[in-house]
Amino acid sequence: MSSLRVLSVLVALVGLPVHGRAETYPPLSHPLAIERVPGKDVFYSIGNPEIPSKGNEGNTSNAGYVMTSDGVVVFDALGTPSLAWALLNDIRSRTDKAVRYVVVSHYHADHIYGLQVFKDHTEAQIIAQERAADYTENSETSEERAGIRLDQRKSALSPWVNEKTRIVKPDRVFKDDLDISIGGKDFSLIYAGPAHSSSDIMMLVEPDGVLFAGDIVQSGRVPFMNADDVSTDRWLEALERVRKLDPKFIIPGHGRPSTAAQEAISFTKDYITYIRTAMKKAVDDWVDFDTAYQATDWSRYINLPAFASNNRGNAYRVYLELQSAQFAK
Repeated sequence: MSSLRVLSVLVALVGLPVHGRAETYPPLSHPLAIERVPGKDVFYSIGNPEIPSKGNEGNTSNAGYVMTSDGVVVFDALGTPSLAWALLNDIRSRTDKAVRYVVVSHYHADHIYGLQVFKDHTEAQIIAQERAADYTENSETSEERAGIRLDQRKSALSPWVNEKTRIVKPDRVFKDDLDISIGGKDFSLIYAGPAHSSSDIMMLVEPDGVLFAGDIVQSGRVPFMNADDVSTDRWLEALERVRKLDPKFIIPGHGRPSTAAQEAISFTKDYITYIRTAMKKAVDDWVDFDTAYQATDWSRYINLPAFASNNRGNAYRVYLELQSAQFAK
């Protein structure tokens, strides 16, 4: 292991300065796990499959980066500045190339609180889909919601989310798709929302055939679907789009990255379809939600990570979505 690599690990653990900069990010008790796509200059972190808590120090989502001959492209910034600092120092331990872009899959707390690290310590351009503004600036309601979530995380994830943690807006937004070429690699940023959120995007890296899927794909854990901007019918359409891309390697927003892209896609699709089928029957038969939820067989999902925290809220959100669609007819 190189001396710079050793230094990076120490930074992640105890917050030591790198490249002459003294930092004050609270240290992590557990080092950020970084793995490499076999044979590729593509790296990714793996989050805990449960919801953010002090036990996992907010490390629940996956992020990653791609090294090229002309700079680095990062996908997502994780759920605390401390985690992002560890990610940035892992990048610095492997290359002296500048971080050129940080692509944000969507504006949910577990993917964005690390953005301030890249904003403050690199010249990277932060890129997101234009509906990120729904979360950051479009209305008093959205800004209030973002503030409430940040206050909640300050309590739930202290000291890693604290009074110095702030929400960073994108430098550049796009509407549908955006293509970037850098250092011999092509990055296709694909708008897939509104699905899991209003601003969902994915990033396909070619010629490597690696897809950073964001939270459109969540493998081996119960997804979070209980947000105002969730659209499960559009989410299913997005999953079909992922299937047609047929990536060689998939990095989901949550869950284990692998070469088994179609399995990960099917897992997410099957879960959404199962809830929609159960809740649609309830809505069509005018059955109240509590009765419908209790009558549904959840045995195939009950032992998965995040079931206890996410499943009931997911089912209720889908129930309301389908009920609204019925009344709109």
